[in-house]
Amino acid sequence: MNTIEIIGYQRAKLGKQVAKQLRTEANVPGVLYGGNEQVHFYTPMALLKDLVYTSQAHFVLLNIEGTAYRCILQDIQFHPVSEIILHVDFLQIFDDKKIKMDIPTVLVGDSPGVVKGGRLVNKMRKLLVSAYPKYMPDQIKVDVSTLDLGQMVQVQDIQAEHYTILAPASIPVAVVAMTRALRIAGEAEETKADKK
Repeated sequence: MNTIEIIGYQRAKLGKQVAKQLRTEANVPGVLYGGNEQVHFYTPMALLKDLVYTSQAHFVLLNIEGTAYRCILQDIQFHPVSEIILHVDFLQIFDDKKIKMDIPTVLVGDSPGVVKGGRLVNKMRKLLVSAYPKYMPDQIKVDVSTLDLGQMVQVQDIQAEHYTILAPASIPVAVVAMTRALRIAGEAEETKADKK
């Protein structure tokens, strides 16, 4: 999995006023937890862009004044109106501890149902996965090459090696839906057949 490096700076003082001041200077207050102690820091908002505004999953190398921590983005708070990032939480990761991450799904293969005019719908753009860091996938490939009209791939159909998908087995991930044009054409054919 790709790693994004983020530079952080220790926060000497905590509290709402200090956090507000940091935000006016285009910085984001944050907390790193999961290790021996919580680390309070701030980072320039611009550095979070590639981590937050992407459909990809990433590990983070958080460098706080020379000390580097391997971690993942655990939680993020946005302003309800302006969408400015208000706060970030990172979770430190270790090789011997399982972690949970939202991993993007990628539909692969040519569906026979799409060739017939159906519409391929990705119902689950991300799935929550549990794994040790070294086995955490970049993406989950969903094979749609056998799907005909009206058929679907469910969570239970996905081959998950060394990781566990934390979603009910029967949830549909990809579906080949009938389009309105196909339905109308089908109804017209039925009407024609009935008249004969």
